Amino acid sequence: MLRYRMLCVAALFTMLLTPFAIAGEEPYRAAPDEDGVQRVEILGGGYFYKPNHIIVKVNVPVEFKVRKEGGIVPHDLVIDSPEAGITVRENLSTDTKVIRFTPTRVGKYPFYCSKKPPLFKSHREKGMEGVLEVVE
Repeated sequence: MLRYRMLCVAALFTMLLTPFAIAGEEPYRAAPDEDGVQRVEILGGGYFYKPNHIIVKVNVPVEFKVRKEGGIVPHDLVIDSPEAGITVRENLSTDTKVIRFTPTRVGKYPFYCSKKPPLFKSHREKGMEGVLEVVE
């Protein structure tokens, strides 16, 4: 029983500190690989994305490799910016999924988790969001 309590306290402590650790992160600047594709690995989980601020170049192909932490809570990744050539709606799993697009307009575009359990705040409202910044 004591071990269970200690595990619960550790889990609560981790959940409380996670948003603060992620909020201070530096933006991730993607650089084109030898084949000209900007690749970014994204981890989603307990109401966060890591990285949560991504910088890519306009008119250069982007490849996101996305997955979520283990657990039963469902998460997804949504970017709804058709004006910039970016429309993504992908459910996340512990297996890596590949998402490809080419941004066509400079700007800052939000990405977020659209999941919302009944009677609770949405995952986005709990902080599961980020910014995709497209630059020249």
